[in-house]
Amino acid sequence: MVLDLKLEDIVRLKKAHPCGSYEWAVVRLGADIGIVCKGCERRVMLSRSALERRVKTVNAPKV
Repeated sequence: MVLDLKLEDIVRLKKAHPCGSYEWAVVRLGADIGIVCKGCERRVMLSRSALERRVKTVNAPKV
């Protein structure tokens, strides 16, 4: 599965972050993808393949 991600997309992961949030915002694209937790603002870098395994849904940014 190849994800078509854009900056500021909201991704919902299968497992919750320790803060309790499932939603993350995409802040960097490339071979590695940077995401920020919408609950606690924690920044994480994941390889594209690791993120593709963990993603449940992808939503457009909320305006």
